[in-house]
Amino acid sequence: MLTSDNKLKKLIVIGDRLLIRPSKGNERSASGLYLPPGVQEKEKVQQGYVIKTGPGYVIPMPVENESWKSDEEQVKYIPLQAHEGDLAIFLMSGATEVLYQGEKYYIVPQSAILMLEREDDL
Repeated sequence: MLTSDNKLKKLIVIGDRLLIRPSKGNERSASGLYLPPGVQEKEKVQQGYVIKTGPGYVIPMPVENESWKSDEEQVKYIPLQAHEGDLAIFLMSGATEVLYQGEKYYIVPQSAILMLEREDDL
């Protein structure tokens, strides 16, 4: 499992998005999962490790303001399936490549994730 670096603690991922560190071309997971070179060359599908996740999908709340409700109750989220440390296989068409402090990452909406691999000890 990969843990977030100290330099990434300042980053806040918004909504249903994930911050993913791409894995190297021939890198395999512990169970042997890897993408063949032909798939990686076409760059339609990519894999990487989930570094941070957003809070999830926002659940719409009623507009009416009621004095007995606290501000904390105004926003609710449906959590994401992906967790930090998961290996994600995702569609590149939905990903946005970003450089942060000299490293390449992808910001990917959960809808672009095809499959997750999670270690049992999480």
